[in-house]
Amino acid sequence: MNLLALPAFTDNYIWMLHDGERAVVVDPGDAAPVRAALDAHRLELQTILVTHHHADHVGGVDGLRSRLTGCVYGPAHERIPAPFVPLTEGDQIEVLGLHFEVLDLPGHTAGHIAYMQRAADKAPLLFCGDTLFSAGCGRLFEGTPAQMSASLAKLAALPGHTRVCCTHEYTLSNLRFALSVEPDNADLVAHTAHCRQLREQGLPTLPSNIALELLINPFLRCSEPAVVAAARAQGAPDEDAVTVLAALREWKNRYR
Repeated sequence: MNLLALPAFTDNYIWMLHDGERAVVVDPGDAAPVRAALDAHRLELQTILVTHHHADHVGGVDGLRSRLTGCVYGPAHERIPAPFVPLTEGDQIEVLGLHFEVLDLPGHTAGHIAYMQRAADKAPLLFCGDTLFSAGCGRLFEGTPAQMSASLAKLAALPGHTRVCCTHEYTLSNLRFALSVEPDNADLVAHTAHCRQLREQGLPTLPSNIALELLINPFLRCSEPAVVAAARAQGAPDEDAVTVLAALREWKNRYR
């Protein structure tokens, strides 16, 4: 199975999985890059997976229906271009012979979901939309800090070698912020240098993995003393994980 990151807009990735004949795409905000990839690899578009309702994730769905031989799947509690098959946590689907389980991840949006694929012979695969980014997390447009904290805790508990396929190339800006939170984090310093080299070569910094994110992502490290201290310096009134995450997210929103 081949995993491709198709660039879209200024910093989006539309993820494509294909077996040389059939393809599934995740969060196609723009139909054009998907059509180009389908043509270049001579693929049939079997399935579309959607994590949430924002336009840069669903804007290309209708433009791909003429190429689609199967279903569009999406979150049951969000307005996704119809027709689509609604999903919530506990649902399971088969795509290209792969088994995916659905996770509810409210926070960025109220009904955000993710798709988790586990396989005995390779690293698990997570399509998490805009909930978890490398070294960051999504803005809280509709959810609460408590919801985002719970969603991130759910992802943090996944196997460490899980590949994290988020949908924006925000890594370098997220790493700059993370270094403001934890300037003495040696893992952060090393990973920042690595990601700068990748971007200089025109390569994506993704997918990441859960084990790495636990070392570098301040939003997954809200109980670490250095992260707590940084949040308190930004006005967090106490040290519980939800309050720390809320303070970090507000700080990141205004960070330049």
